[in-house]
Amino acid sequence: MNQPDQPAQPAQPAPPGRPPQPAAAPVPYGTPDAPRVAVLGEARLEVDPEIARLTITVSARGTDRRAALEDLTRRNNHVLDLVKSYGEAVEKLETGSFSITPELAPKGRHERVRAHHGRVHLTVTLADFTVLGELTTRLADLELTRVDGPRWGLRPDSPAHGRARQQAVREAVRRAREYAGALGARLVALTELADLEADQGPLQPVAVASPRGRSAYRGPEPDAVAALDLEPQRQTVYAHVNARFTMTPPEL
Repeated sequence: MNQPDQPAQPAQPAPPGRPPQPAAAPVPYGTPDAPRVAVLGEARLEVDPEIARLTITVSARGTDRRAALEDLTRRNNHVLDLVKSYGEAVEKLETGSFSITPELAPKGRHERVRAHHGRVHLTVTLADFTVLGELTTRLADLELTRVDGPRWGLRPDSPAHGRARQQAVREAVRRAREYAGALGARLVALTELADLEADQGPLQPVAVASPRGRSAYRGPEPDAVAALDLEPQRQTVYAHVNARFTMTPPEL
């Protein structure tokens, strides 16, 4: 039950030379004439993903440092050319990191290098899922190239986030009305609306099924491996709000 407002404590006299201390603010409880009801509004939406991300790792290894670096450069350029050939289907292509690391011989007194390892990490973001299976397969078919993904997700400004927040607010109003109605009262005013959390769940790992529609891409190479069959995995969007209302006196 809501408790009546506690009377504010008077300001305490300050010691000589110090300004007076303000009275503590009263706790915002309701009153018998204007009881307060506080509720939590929640929403959970299942929506189709908007983007898919692939992580590509290009590797090279050789006993000669220069030769390993040249192999890595050639393979990296091949990957970049392949990804860029898909045109507008690729929303973003980024290089995350590059490394060339010497591998020392396990035995011996001297620092003898046995091999050199090179790696380049790339991230590809696609909005056209009709080319995703084909691109993934062609990348995986390249020499010393690792592909991880796809990781499905939503854009930060996706309308799905707004729909979830609106639904959470409507749920808060509905619950507050039910509480007030159970007491024979009705809502009078909204006193607070706090956005606790509204974001999507973690990006999901790969799922399999059929792609949608057709792409404008010119098509695979004649000797290409059959494309993987990838199905977009639906995303979960959450929203939570705290809402506080005043209501008419209940009929007890």
